[in-house]
Amino acid sequence: LSVTTLLGISGWASGWFVPTETTVTELAPGVFFRKTQTKPEFIGCNQGWVVFKDFVLVIDANFPNQADEVIKLIRQTTNKPIRYVFDTHYHGDHADGNQKYTKLGAVAVASENSRALFDTKGIAGFQKSQKDKKTKKEYSALSYDKPSLFFPRRLVLDDGTQRVELIHFGHAHTAGDAIAWLPKQKIAFTGDACVNGAFNYTGDSNTESWIGVLTELQKLPIRLLAPGHGETSGKKLVATQKRYFVELRQAIQQAIDDGKSLEEIKKSISLPWYKEWTGVDVKTREENIEHVYGELTGKKKAKKSS
Repeated sequence: LSVTTLLGISGWASGWFVPTETTVTELAPGVFFRKTQTKPEFIGCNQGWVVFKDFVLVIDANFPNQADEVIKLIRQTTNKPIRYVFDTHYHGDHADGNQKYTKLGAVAVASENSRALFDTKGIAGFQKSQKDKKTKKEYSALSYDKPSLFFPRRLVLDDGTQRVELIHFGHAHTAGDAIAWLPKQKIAFTGDACVNGAFNYTGDSNTESWIGVLTELQKLPIRLLAPGHGETSGKKLVATQKRYFVELRQAIQQAIDDGKSLEEIKKSISLPWYKEWTGVDVKTREENIEHVYGELTGKKKAKKSS
């Protein structure tokens, strides 16, 4: 399918799209969203790009092979140079493709609080992918490209035609999470600070702080939310995402107070509404349960760097 065919569908409004499809939609003039398939194979994160008067801003670099695909799609929508690629956080499915953009002259951008993570876990994960059988072919000839432009709380790109505010609210999915907010169109690209479905990974998170970040996000007059994974939604998705962490923490704390062990909690925890939202039972999110249990008891599991 060409990008124009996909744009003509405007399917996000009607809920046609499914996890097995990768689709591109123009959310507003010059504002594009690529929803990446998650089944049967997870191929990366969702991305966006915003066409300014003289340049393009890309939201999330994704894996290197996906960056190649997105560059082709961008070229179907504009011939303007890609000047910035904004990594919402350091994870490989959001940032490993940076070099594909910087090679074209773009500057990779991220929040200042993510810098240490790029320098440690980010490069370690990239080097692991260079050796892994599945990803060796894709990664082996590439070098890791960290962001070179960092902002403390907010970076504004505004040329009179488009305005994008890159905002770091605090420690959520990772210590360095940031979002892209388009105030004129009321569109938020949230990265993994807010996702639509069973995509939450908590290994780098602080779920108490994450709830606070989502509370800040709720203050924005969001009309349309483009998450890091899953389908687009409205502002209500922020409340759904927040509810998950609030109720998960409450349920696990209650179980701890009742003297239950981690294994017992894994078997007994129940949030029926979560399955309605994500399609899976909350019990299947073992990593989330273990992480929150660790936060609430101070018993952190030793994690391998990835």
